[in-house]
Amino acid sequence: MDKHDPKYLDAEERELMKDIRRMNARALKRPTAKEQLRIRKAAKEFVQNESKMNIRIAQTELAQIKERAKKEGLKYQTFVKSILHKYVTGQLVEKSRRVG
Repeated sequence: MDKHDPKYLDAEERELMKDIRRMNARALKRPTAKEQLRIRKAAKEFVQNESKMNIRIAQTELAQIKERAKKEGLKYQTFVKSILHKYVTGQLVEKSRRVG
């Protein structure tokens, strides 16, 4: 794993990060007007498919979440969304704790 990759990335996401780092952004061609329209439409549909959620949480827990998110380089809402996504998709694995 690259030392610059956040710990939470899975193998596919790490590979994407490597590809992004190797990419020469200046060599990319600007999308055509038709492609730009298609991209805007896809982005709009993606946002419309998301729902908002409100929860109540203890201030101490929220502070801990914000601190962990900061360490990962994320906004805390994005961090929580990532954790929930990983949980519902089976990617979040609970560590076993030693007792004794």
